[in-house]
Amino acid sequence: QVQMVASGGGSVQAGGSLTLSCDTRGSINGILGVGWYRQVPGKERELIVDAYQNRTTHYADSVKGRFAISIYSDRNLLLLQMNDMKPEDTGVYYCNVVPITPRTSWGPGTQVTVSS
Repeated sequence: QVQMVASGGGSVQAGGSLTLSCDTRGSINGILGVGWYRQVPGKERELIVDAYQNRTTHYADSVKGRFAISIYSDRNLLLLQMNDMKPEDTGVYYCNVVPITPRTSWGPGTQVTVSS
């Protein structure tokens, strides 16, 4: 089972940029899809970016045009470039497979805080 661990979070001012990394333990080549998830205080974790082997990518409306996912299969590495960040982007970010199943395990996530 692939394990995916996000890192690179931190604090940034509104309008700033941040890049998150996701290291995978195990090959991602055989995985249907991968994605970035975000959990903001008081809300459930949501999928904000998902990408598939057929090269299709989807972005949630809240991040479309500001966030971009990059996948480096040869290095089992995912990146999430976040630009023009907003206070509502504050939360814990996770990377994981798509779709999630009851057997999917989660890493600790990485905290992102955007101040106004």
